[in-house]
Amino acid sequence: MVKNAVKKYGIITISALLNAAAISLFIDPSNLAPGGVTGIAIIISRFVPVETGTLIFALNVPILLFAVWQFGFRFAVSTIYALALISAFTNLLAPFGAATDDILLAALAGGVIYAVSIGMIMKAGATTGGMDIIVKWLRTKLPHLKTGVLFFITDVIIVSMSGIVFQNIDAALYAGITVVVNSVVLDLVLYGRDEARLLYIISDKPKQITERLLTELDVGVTYIDGRGAYSGREKQVLMCVTKKQMSPRVEEIVKEEDADAFMVITSATEIFGEGFKSYFAERF
Repeated sequence: MVKNAVKKYGIITISALLNAAAISLFIDPSNLAPGGVTGIAIIISRFVPVETGTLIFALNVPILLFAVWQFGFRFAVSTIYALALISAFTNLLAPFGAATDDILLAALAGGVIYAVSIGMIMKAGATTGGMDIIVKWLRTKLPHLKTGVLFFITDVIIVSMSGIVFQNIDAALYAGITVVVNSVVLDLVLYGRDEARLLYIISDKPKQITERLLTELDVGVTYIDGRGAYSGREKQVLMCVTKKQMSPRVEEIVKEEDADAFMVITSATEIFGEGFKSYFAERF
């Protein structure tokens, strides 16, 4: 229990440092406001003598209090820890200035590092607060609104505001690039490549293979009734979908149980369901 907690908060700590580096060394000094609370904090910092990291935390305080009220205190503990570190690290790294003077490189690098850090924090069971919580609540009240649409609307508003505040349409366009890069990389970090393996297994030992797949790999298996066209024999075809990296182990189990088994293995580019992506989270 203690070991798991240490691992969890260790990951959050490292991720918070990466998040702060993306903001302080790439995004903020290049006048990029890539949506969310971070974008709002960067815009406000141009009008008030308060550091961006401090503004990120301050803007999140009412959102966190709202989250505790709506979703419970346990939900907010790790998020408060992550935000406190992000705020502190952002302020500590700010004096180092921009890591690059090329705004395109800043947009790309900042978006990638920012997304990786958020993905790691979310995998550790925390969030970075902000619009994630707001959108989560809006979805409970307005389920007909798509999550992606809500994020897109808020990001467009903030990015557009940045163009007005900085009086530079290029800055707004580059911020838009950061938003897109962040979205793509975040999906990769959270879900990996949307590539899996679809296997059809025809064997005389379907039960033995199924039992091992279920117990050793926790892979779901579906029986499909079939009949051999040449032999006329009834067969149970096993169908299973697994992550790409687990596919070799499935093949090993099949070969160990039935060296004469017939297997068809193909790529599946998009999988929805338990263990993969949620259809409703992605589509609505």
